[in-house]
Amino acid sequence: MKLLPRLRLPYLFTVFGLLLTLGSCVETVENQQIVYFNNFSNLNLEGFENGKLFIWRNDTIAGYYHNEEVSVNVKDLPAHNFVKITAEILIHDSWDGNPDDGISGPDFWYLGYDRTELFRTTFSNSPCESTYCLYQSYPNEFFRVNRPKTGAIQTNLPGLCIFGAFANYTTRYQVEKLIEHSNPDIKIYMGAELIQENSPDPICDESWSIASIKVEAIQTNRK
Repeated sequence: MKLLPRLRLPYLFTVFGLLLTLGSCVETVENQQIVYFNNFSNLNLEGFENGKLFIWRNDTIAGYYHNEEVSVNVKDLPAHNFVKITAEILIHDSWDGNPDDGISGPDFWYLGYDRTELFRTTFSNSPCESTYCLYQSYPNEFFRVNRPKTGAIQTNLPGLCIFGAFANYTTRYQVEKLIEHSNPDIKIYMGAELIQENSPDPICDESWSIASIKVEAIQTNRK
């Protein structure tokens, strides 16, 4: 699906949500409110499109997905001029990262809202040796060269399917993005474009899932 150009924002967001710097202007956060949170523990898929659940390691998560797109609609947001999206995702099995050979990659994951693609990157679960390494772009956008699992919050999980008996083949990431937004509703979507032409079962070979998603509405006062 062809999407509108990605949004580039010339600001920094402090870790604690206290200040926004926009050029030479300082924006003070007046209100920051969680308007949506779901870790799927109560089996609720309210607002989801293409939502599905499964149990993995005694935890309920959304997925698992292959070359699919999933979205969540959040309505009736309070007055705001920014939205912060935090998604915790799990990258399962043999993601190959950046290589553009048309056989095993590149393996893309993307995040967007409404009709704007916000972030496109690659992930790699490949072991990285001195003579062979399938690099990924995360935590940067594609195309950047980073070692597999860079920016992960957990790396020691077993695979889901083809590498289900092996450690270190599921990697957990927390993706955070801040966007300028003021509409009362927002549709947040995420998906993957995976290539595994040499596998008899591409879905078992590489997939992804969502552990949680949080949406915050932020109202600032520019000074």
